[in-house]
Amino acid sequence: MNFTDILESIPSSTSPFFRFLVIIGILIFTALLGKVITIYLRRSLKEKMSREHLEITLKVLYYSLVVLVAILFILPLLGIEPSGLIVAGGIAGIIIGFASQSIVSNLISGIFLMIERPIKIGNQVKVDGISGWVEDINIISTIIRTYDGLYVRVPNDKVFTTNLINYVENVARRFEYEVGIRYSDDADQAIGIIKDVIHAHPFALVNPKPSVFLDSLGDNSMNIKVRIWAPASEWFGVKTELLWKIKTTIEENGIEVPFPQRTIWFGNETKKEELPGSQ
Repeated sequence: MNFTDILESIPSSTSPFFRFLVIIGILIFTALLGKVITIYLRRSLKEKMSREHLEITLKVLYYSLVVLVAILFILPLLGIEPSGLIVAGGIAGIIIGFASQSIVSNLISGIFLMIERPIKIGNQVKVDGISGWVEDINIISTIIRTYDGLYVRVPNDKVFTTNLINYVENVARRFEYEVGIRYSDDADQAIGIIKDVIHAHPFALVNPKPSVFLDSLGDNSMNIKVRIWAPASEWFGVKTELLWKIKTTIEENGIEVPFPQRTIWFGNETKKEELPGSQ
């Protein structure tokens, strides 16, 4: 015999006081059950969600449990048939669902984002073509401050379902240059100079090690590929500093970055032969 059978076995003529005691007992049991569930979820999700968002989620789950128990068990004891409420609630739910499906989708996506945590406040990200810093992650939307200082509100449904790039989630990030030198310059010397410049920079990582090699022979230059790893938090500064340092250092050693040029060859001018009798 389950709990529902026990409720149905209570005679309708039972004194109101006894029914009141049963209702109090159900509420106490529900409160204890909700407390146990929220404690378990709080321990499981405290490392995956912010404290503020976790508390909101737990309160929603707790009160949803209380309302569900009230509809299924307490209303029959009060002589109210829940089937009519369920039908009316179902119809209202369908209407509200169609009217607010995007809100519900954003709400569910927000919960999954808080659990999965692919991005965190302060991360540099790119979402749906929008790049910048994550200012806040709310239950419905995510706030991004672009590199131009613009405030952008992105619905969580878009954040959760679109391709998302987190520029700083990994510890290290790679960047690369293509440095062109003249054909008359010494490529081995240029590669050695570039490696020395990289090794001298405090934020250029040794592991993964940088890579410098002759990549292609272009129309106007020999092209050296330079690949460097740096901490994700220092990536942009290292990239801009090293490019200028490499340029100035190779020029100081007599190696120049060539400009586009063309070599034009002229054939020897054919001498005009004079025909006999011509003037």
